[in-house]
Amino acid sequence: MKQDKNTTEFYERLKNQLAEDTTWPSPYLFKFIVPASLEKIAEIAAIFDKTDAEINTRDSAKGTYTSVSIKVTMESPDAVVKKYLEVSNIEGVISL
Repeated sequence: MKQDKNTTEFYERLKNQLAEDTTWPSPYLFKFIVPASLEKIAEIAAIFDKTDAEINTRDSAKGTYTSVSIKVTMESPDAVVKKYLEVSNIEGVISL
C-alpha cells in the first residue's frame, strides 16, 4: 500500500507517542466510522479475528453511518499502526 508523506508522518508520530506514553502490551481502543453496512463492519471485525477484541457498534441517528469501537490488547505501537493500516484498506472507513 502506498502512503503519502502526511500519512507516513502521522503514523510515525503516533507510534512514537504510544511508545513514550504506554507500557506494552496494553489495552488499546480503536474507533472507526463506516457507512452503515454489515459487510464493512464484518471486514473490520475480520482484521481483529483471533484476538481478544471486544467490538461494539452504534448506528448514527439517521442510520447512515456506524461507529465501531474495538478494545483489544496490543503488543506494541508497531502492532497498533499495522492494524490501522490494515483497516485503512477498507473503502469508506474513517479512523478516529
